[in-house]
Amino acid sequence: MDRQQVVDLGEFGEAFRRDPHPLYARLRERGPVHRIRMTGAEEGYESWLVVGYEEARAALADPRLAKDGSKIGATALDEQLIGKYLLAADPPQHTRLRGLVTRAFTMRRVERLRPRIQQITDHLLDEMLPHGRADLIESLAYPLPLTVICELLGVPEVDRAEFRRISTGVVAPADADSEQEAVARLGEYLTELIEDKRCAGPSGDLLSDLIRTTAEDGDRLSADELRGMAFLLLVAGHETTVNLIGNAVLALLTHPGQLAALRADTSLLDGTVEETLRWEGPVENATFRYAAEPLEIGGTAIAQGEHVLIGLTAADRDTARYAEPDTFDIRRDTRGHLAFGHGIHYCLGAPLARLEGRVAIGTLLDRVPGLALDGEPGEWLPGLLMRGVRTLPVRW
Repeated sequence: MDRQQVVDLGEFGEAFRRDPHPLYARLRERGPVHRIRMTGAEEGYESWLVVGYEEARAALADPRLAKDGSKIGATALDEQLIGKYLLAADPPQHTRLRGLVTRAFTMRRVERLRPRIQQITDHLLDEMLPHGRADLIESLAYPLPLTVICELLGVPEVDRAEFRRISTGVVAPADADSEQEAVARLGEYLTELIEDKRCAGPSGDLLSDLIRTTAEDGDRLSADELRGMAFLLLVAGHETTVNLIGNAVLALLTHPGQLAALRADTSLLDGTVEETLRWEGPVENATFRYAAEPLEIGGTAIAQGEHVLIGLTAADRDTARYAEPDTFDIRRDTRGHLAFGHGIHYCLGAPLARLEGRVAIGTLLDRVPGLALDGEPGEWLPGLLMRGVRTLPVRW
């Protein structure tokens, strides 16, 4: 397979959707950068895909790879319908937006959520345990981060079921039409929510604080920027954590030696979360970047205006970075993994995702000593953005 040859990911069908790692490994053997034809909602669309670790890490921090599509005359669907947000902005705009949101979304605020995260987890397990079996995604992995981020941002409880349906359509759409419908509906909902909060006055939630956050020079987020920030925090703030929890439990239940080691030594919990992020992270590929000028990545010439997809999953299994990368090892030194990105676009919600993952996994294993798989996991999510299963049947 010549690395300049276009690799049509659609040709690999369901096998690639279930397990993309063998193909990524074959591509890495032939070079760190490849031309691909997309699958999922972007089916037929061509892009460059970076699969090597060093090349991916460098590309994530390369200012020549823009996130703002307007630099090459393109505007992403979500940006058209939602507005400008962090993942679609470059400095100095990105610097300004991130500075404003970090004034309200602080580490201290995240840490204050720990008791509430524990309380929600315990409540969900109280409801789940009497039944003897459950879909772990439906019973724990989905409702925990959904409840946390909705409470954090002040989404009314009555709206959360609808929000779940919409957000899944945004991050794992079946096709382009359903994606457009979901993004448009979410944009409408957020506009209404922000206006309600603006009229209601301060209420202590993050979205209310963002409405009123002011920089030292008097700068504050516009209405469109607020909608974009709420969009990013709501969608990225829970969909990724769903997959982190689900992927971690699936990995442990299919690696009984690792599960036994963690049960015997709970200090390995942090290592379990980090190894899950490296081995089967919740985000398969970073969102698009655009070559603002001609450049080379790993010896491959990228023309100005071309689109670049950086493979987080592929890079984190590069043998040049990690020994025996296909082995799930919770004692591994995972430092440097790219599951949350790298550079100025490093995930703003990484501390919250890690906290929720540790609480959910640790509490589950503590309270359910006989946890086991209860059949095959459901289908893996479509597309090239998210990596996780729709259902995870377990028993105890």
